[in-house]
Amino acid sequence: MNTTDTLTIKRKHLTWIIFLLLGFGYFSAMSNLEVHNFWKSLIVFMPMQVGAIIYVTYLRWSRR
Repeated sequence: MNTTDTLTIKRKHLTWIIFLLLGFGYFSAMSNLEVHNFWKSLIVFMPMQVGAIIYVTYLRWSRR
């Protein structure tokens, strides 16, 4: 295993750790949010929708 492989593995681990921390923070914020459950359920899905839009846009641009 050379150094570029270990750097790639470390970068992947760092990315997962950052996403995990962001998820914990988002869950904590949603738990403390005092709004009606209907609005809370809509707000919870916003990051997934934004992520899906970014992913689809990236796929379209990478095909060109």
